[in-house]
Amino acid sequence: MGKINVARVILGGLLAGLVMNISEYVLNIYVIAEESEAIMQRLGLPPLGNHQIGIFVAMTFVLGIVAIFVYAAMRPRFGAGVKTAVITAVAFWLLTSVGGFADMILGIIPANMFGLTAVDARRGRGRYRDRRVAVSRERLSRTRHRHEQALNQPKST
Repeated sequence: MGKINVARVILGGLLAGLVMNISEYVLNIYVIAEESEAIMQRLGLPPLGNHQIGIFVAMTFVLGIVAIFVYAAMRPRFGAGVKTAVITAVAFWLLTSVGGFADMILGIIPANMFGLTAVDARRGRGRYRDRRVAVSRERLSRTRHRHEQALNQPKST
């Protein structure tokens, strides 16, 4: 097992968090705003303020970092690529959706709202690379370069 590239996890996680925050913004402002407002009124809660929104944004960036950490931890077992990203995204969505699923069962939120809240952890996976992959790519590049040079040399007779 190789070591996890922490800098890449943080970079990929921040990218994943940014994508999730943008998608949450679109979801909450343009898709489910009226339903969310109706639920808040029904529960007797005030509308969300800037403080709560700021906390949600920060939490989403943390979730992005955790998601990419999970991807990096799963990568040695499942390999790099889309398959691992999808497995990570599904596992992460299931783990983070337990509370929302409970709210749906209790009738606090409608089922259609729960179905719209998917985590897109796949976006940050491209930013994560561990050292072994970088070294392998460098070796492959050098090997290709040597082969190209050998092919381009004139043959002596």
